[in-house]
Amino acid sequence: MMHHHLHRRQDEDEKVEDFTPQPFPLIEETAAPNPTRLWGHWIRRSPFPTNAPWLNFVLNNGNCHENFHPFLVKSDKGLLTICYPGEASQRAFIYQPFVADLSLRLQEGCETHVVSAFDDLSVTLDFGQRMTVPLVKGSPYITVICHYGTPVFSTIHAVLDFWSNSEKTKHRIELNNGQVWVIYSSAPLELSRELAATAEFQGVLRMTTIPGDNRETESVLDWFSTCFPTGGTMEFLKPPQVKYTWKTAGWGELLMVCLPLHQGIMSHHYDNPLKTIPILQFHSLDGDLKGVLGDTWVLCASPIPVHWYSSTGIGDPEARAHLKETLKRDVAALNTITNPSTYFHGKALARAARLALIAEELQLVQIVYEVQEFLHKSLTPWFDGTFPGNAILYDQKWGGLISRNGSRDIGADFGLGNYNDHHYHMGYFVYAGAVLAKLDPQWGQQYKPHLYALIADYMSLNGSKFFPRLRCFDAFVLHSWASGLVEFADGRNQESTSEAIHAYYAAALAGLAYEDRSLVDTGLTLAALESHSAQSLWHIPRGSVLYDPEFVDENRVVSVLWSTKRDSGLWFAGAERRDCQLGIQVLPITPVTEFIFTDKHFARELVNWAMPSLTRSDVTDGWRGFVYALQAIYEPQEALSKILRLNEHDDGNTLSNLLWWIYTR
Repeated sequence: MMHHHLHRRQDEDEKVEDFTPQPFPLIEETAAPNPTRLWGHWIRRSPFPTNAPWLNFVLNNGNCHENFHPFLVKSDKGLLTICYPGEASQRAFIYQPFVADLSLRLQEGCETHVVSAFDDLSVTLDFGQRMTVPLVKGSPYITVICHYGTPVFSTIHAVLDFWSNSEKTKHRIELNNGQVWVIYSSAPLELSRELAATAEFQGVLRMTTIPGDNRETESVLDWFSTCFPTGGTMEFLKPPQVKYTWKTAGWGELLMVCLPLHQGIMSHHYDNPLKTIPILQFHSLDGDLKGVLGDTWVLCASPIPVHWYSSTGIGDPEARAHLKETLKRDVAALNTITNPSTYFHGKALARAARLALIAEELQLVQIVYEVQEFLHKSLTPWFDGTFPGNAILYDQKWGGLISRNGSRDIGADFGLGNYNDHHYHMGYFVYAGAVLAKLDPQWGQQYKPHLYALIADYMSLNGSKFFPRLRCFDAFVLHSWASGLVEFADGRNQESTSEAIHAYYAAALAGLAYEDRSLVDTGLTLAALESHSAQSLWHIPRGSVLYDPEFVDENRVVSVLWSTKRDSGLWFAGAERRDCQLGIQVLPITPVTEFIFTDKHFARELVNWAMPSLTRSDVTDGWRGFVYALQAIYEPQEALSKILRLNEHDDGNTLSNLLWWIYTR
């Protein structure tokens, strides 16, 4: 009975399914691999969740581990292996090596796993008819439903001591690496000294480690071992609130663990008094996980009350006059965008759209109109399919919008055809489209299906027959993953948080343009959560205790954040380019930027850290501009004088945009 209710996809649980037509031409791409047989037949159909945090289980042979907080889990040819990871740390990076702490197989042998079900917070592996493993993020136990078979446990370490209770439902294994593991069984399980069952077993097995071999912690884990999670969903409440609901089986109260980034925004309602168990503490790369009781959590991030313009306006007549003259020059210099790259073309479109909004904020009607015409002739060809260098197409194989160039060449458009960076690329197009739809509602109505398809590609809330639910966003760590259909030993990764936030903010602006309240709410909630995670995980203030002191000493931001690794090197530059490390977490500069950098003290630390690298011969003015932009948060006059000396700007930025930013501080 339990076996069957696990075989459901998220969208089958949803009340609403979005069948909005998708207007882009169809293609079946050749650049990306085909879906493997590791997708269970229940779910082996488009659209696939191409950026899910458990994707290693369905790529290549499916034998690369994934992170479930607190445990790393690997599945290889019927052998399920669990690791409670430590860390290896240097000045340049921190990572969690995978060690086979405790493994489980069935003596009768087991087929390779398939992914049989998934939802926002879990994935379920089936091993033939014999074993089902619901892997749920934030569960302090790994749960195995054994339908029939003889369990055999093993470890890479030496076993120092082994003990079973008289009922044979709890087994304690002491290892020579200092770890103590416990196996709970829902029915008596006789284990030999070699950790092999002496008979066939049917029931539920739960495995965990006792952090710090603490008796009090062990009694907590004993007490709550009978109720287990089988899945979990994230529901959008009044912005910026979300609610996790864990699906459970067994009996008793559900014990989960939460990260510091959850702890900081957990709501304590009278109808939902949250019971925490601070004594239960597991380590993770994202901070120490603490025990929480109950099958619902409500999380409320700091709201992002953004609109089209700045929150302050520009009152100073001299500043207005200066900005007006600069705008005229920047708009006069707008050239036909010929770059075939979806990323760089999108940035150039959004750059122009910024100029229109700044001009509108200053009530410069003629300039607004000039940019509007530029956007007409630059954006419309992408929607009509008449831009010669590239095109947006719908990929029927995986279910998503990709580029024509990306459909043939895995390296084109930063791997867009492999489902990399979708929220970045689409986010820039959506920003430009939202602005044009605001300025020209008639155009907006004509191309609404195109704009909504671009949004749905990375931000579909209910999933549809065209797009998966929330392609990039990871509901547990509350941020997006940029990497798509590539197997990595360190899991998914993301470089730029600011571009991710921008994508959700852009969708909210489209909601404003179309008076679509639910789109505004979803976009702003995701922007707020992504911003919260950027501040929690990517930003590293001096004295931060989240990461190893050596890494904290050297870095003020994480450059690329992986599931089980933190790296100071960028995809496009080394760790010596601190200007790039800072800039990629700032660009593009819009009204949402101030909500990412709310801490002036940290902004100063970050600028002071990056400033010495600006004298390097390989540093360009484009990157310097972002360092000075952050300096404007606490020293606007000093930043202004530096910005006025720049000879060029990033291809998504202008002098007008930098002046707008400084004059609205």
